[in-house]
Amino acid sequence: MLEVGHVARSHGLRGELLISFSTDLVTERSAPGSVLVIDDIDYTVMSSRPHQKHVLVMLSGIDDREAADRLRGKKIYAEAIEDEGLVFVHEVIGARLVDQYGTDHGPVVSVIDNPASDLMELATGQLVPFSFYVSLESGVVRVEVPPGLLDDQAISERDQD
Repeated sequence: MLEVGHVARSHGLRGELLISFSTDLVTERSAPGSVLVIDDIDYTVMSSRPHQKHVLVMLSGIDDREAADRLRGKKIYAEAIEDEGLVFVHEVIGARLVDQYGTDHGPVVSVIDNPASDLMELATGQLVPFSFYVSLESGVVRVEVPPGLLDDQAISERDQD
């Protein structure tokens, strides 16, 4: 199960929930028929609609404000969606980051949420925007980075060869 968001608060009297999603797959996660898990209980999305920067969702079994209020602040989980090309944070963390020249820059220790592009943080403290991501295979994240982003000296030495 993957954490996909949290219940921000209840909304209205009919049991709608204001959900803050932490996934790029908001449309898929909030589509009617989707299953969301809160406190190990499966809830089916009955309806959803955008609301400001969140989504208002009606879940099966949540029929009034009191029931919705009990879910306030709870984390929401869902099954992983199998799709080639999707990369999950837990797959990247611990993988070795290798640039287009074959230089191993060490393991990715975290992924930092950033509005422009998520950032892969290396053990050295260096940050690599996810926009430079190429692939992930066998515990190796391959990236194509501009000269100087990761190691000025190593790149200029390669250019001289």
